[in-house]
Amino acid sequence: MKRWIAGILALFNLANGLAMLSAGPLWWSLVPGAADTGPFNPHLVQDVGIAFIAAGLGLAARALWPAWWPAAVAGAAFLAGHGALHLVMIAGGHDRHAASDLVAVVLPAALALYSALPNQGDRHA
Repeated sequence: MKRWIAGILALFNLANGLAMLSAGPLWWSLVPGAADTGPFNPHLVQDVGIAFIAAGLGLAARALWPAWWPAAVAGAAFLAGHGALHLVMIAGGHDRHAASDLVAVVLPAALALYSALPNQGDRHA
């Protein structure tokens, strides 16, 4: 089950990162709350897009090769930090898109952590 979750999240994160790199302005205009943070910053969107691609690759490694779970933990660390930031913003009342952030940011981060951690008896590559 963890491998399936990791695989689905890998596809989601790879697609998101590629969209950020290839169609940043469109991505910025479609993602709830992005435009609320200020004007489009291509360098920032590209940097974060690369982080999403790295997270996706780590989760893909877990999905394809279970022994590579440490790569998924590294990828999930970025997603967990991103999710934690959004939780702090929601708790502080500074998030106008709390519902979509819980579904699109916080839940995937929690699932990524769950799917990345090894099962009992798993070894690493």
